Amino acid sequence: MGKIKLKDLVKLWKEDKFLFVKKSTFSTYSILIEKHILPYFENIDEINSKNIKKFIIFKLNQGLSQKSIKDIIVVLKMVLNYGMKNNLLSYQKIDFKLPSIEIENKPQILNKNEYKKILAYIKTHFSLKNLGIMLCLLTGMRIGEVCALKWGDIDLLNGEITIKRTIQRIYVIDGEKRYTKVIINNPKTKNSFRQVPIIGELLKFLKPFKKLGSDNFYIISNSEKPIEPRTYRNYYKRLLKKIGIEYIKFHGLRHSFATRCIESNCDYKTVSTILGHSSINTTLNLYVHPNLEQKRKCVEQMFKKLS
Repeated sequence: MGKIKLKDLVKLWKEDKFLFVKKSTFSTYSILIEKHILPYFENIDEINSKNIKKFIIFKLNQGLSQKSIKDIIVVLKMVLNYGMKNNLLSYQKIDFKLPSIEIENKPQILNKNEYKKILAYIKTHFSLKNLGIMLCLLTGMRIGEVCALKWGDIDLLNGEITIKRTIQRIYVIDGEKRYTKVIINNPKTKNSFRQVPIIGELLKFLKPFKKLGSDNFYIISNSEKPIEPRTYRNYYKRLLKKIGIEYIKFHGLRHSFATRCIESNCDYKTVSTILGHSSINTTLNLYVHPNLEQKRKCVEQMFKKLS
């Protein structure tokens, strides 16, 4: 490492980084450092491209995804760059490349029958917690966003919902103390701060409750205290079991909404905006996977135009 131990460098970097990133982001960085970076690199004299390559292979063999490994390396490089910039480390360019492995990473989604089955159940077993599930299925909201949604965010006159906060439980490292806490924060990215439309089907369920609820109350708890995502996720899991639908992650509701929109020939930019993606490429990469029949029609259409 040269002039400073990695553990001491990490401490200085965290003190600097804490001032410029969201608490949730800082929590993620801290977890990656404590769980992956320090245990592997702390006793290695020099962190170079060769050692990073060994680390990548080690983590792949542990079953970590390429995305997770990239995230770890990004944090490691930030720490090292901070050390070099502040003359705490001798400069050494670090290059790394993940092995090219083809991984099919399709999002979990409900099929059309399952989608309809959940909506039908909610209509006949209505509650505010079930309303949250309906909101996710008909707007594509994230779990943290629906848990943080207040009645004041609902505009019945213009038929829109404003998404401007999220709730999440973060991991906190404070010296020797380790604990988690729930925080209410801004949405994930600036694009996540958005307005989404309320369709007629959803509007008729919101109207009677909107009149009874206080603008400062969280919708699914109907109180000043929100339900945290972990608790709500457990409720959702029990609901699927009761209905008789095989479990998929809560985020699968968002994926299901997006997939149904794409299948209905909604334009990709509009879907991306409703979901609050930072880029339309995120929407395309996640949900647009033409099958053979679609490809065939495309080529045939091209040939007809040519003729």
